[in-house]
Amino acid sequence: MLSEKLVEIMEAVWCAAEKNLYNRDAIRQNCTVAFDEAQLDDLEQRGLITKSGDTILFTAAGKTEAEGIMRRHRLAEVLVSSILKLKKAEMEEVACQVEHALLPEVEASICTLLGHPELCPDGRPIPRGACCRNLQKTVSTTVVSLAELGAGESGRITYIKPENHASLHQLLSFGLEPGVTVTVLRTTPALCLMFENTELALDRDIAGNIFVWKTEGKKA
Repeated sequence: MLSEKLVEIMEAVWCAAEKNLYNRDAIRQNCTVAFDEAQLDDLEQRGLITKSGDTILFTAAGKTEAEGIMRRHRLAEVLVSSILKLKKAEMEEVACQVEHALLPEVEASICTLLGHPELCPDGRPIPRGACCRNLQKTVSTTVVSLAELGAGESGRITYIKPENHASLHQLLSFGLEPGVTVTVLRTTPALCLMFENTELALDRDIAGNIFVWKTEGKKA
């Protein structure tokens, strides 16, 4: 699994290549983190890029990996911009948080939910997925809102659709973030959850904006 820093470098190589630029300076200008030759060596050893003088190119495996990374990143930008209405600088920061925590297995569901967008808010193309090519129109029923779970049921958080930026940060501060598995203890009078040894009561309206990948389990 790639570290967040290596993911950022892969994104930079992709973005530079979109402008037909393949040299280190162009990649650095497109990268949100500083990097040195050691990180490029790491990507080369993983079989994701090739280096020839000042030219950096993806291998076939690297292009496939980068395509998935860019698809998740730009879908996250659409998700964040359409819901939170953030300014560009804020959108990029939050989108990066969402992207790094976005579970690949629910990528198609999120894309379908957004209507298979072709462009990100900046007008750059979003790599197409199988769900786009198949014109999938319905979200998998295994992805449901937290409010739809019954007592004793569990799910792994896939994405959060908060009403505003502050609401997102509040939920993240509680520890409710993509990848966390939650179990519903009670549904009345408020939704009571258990996750990572923490018990939390949530208003059902808030729970309705948290989407989970429903896991196997019986109601209590």
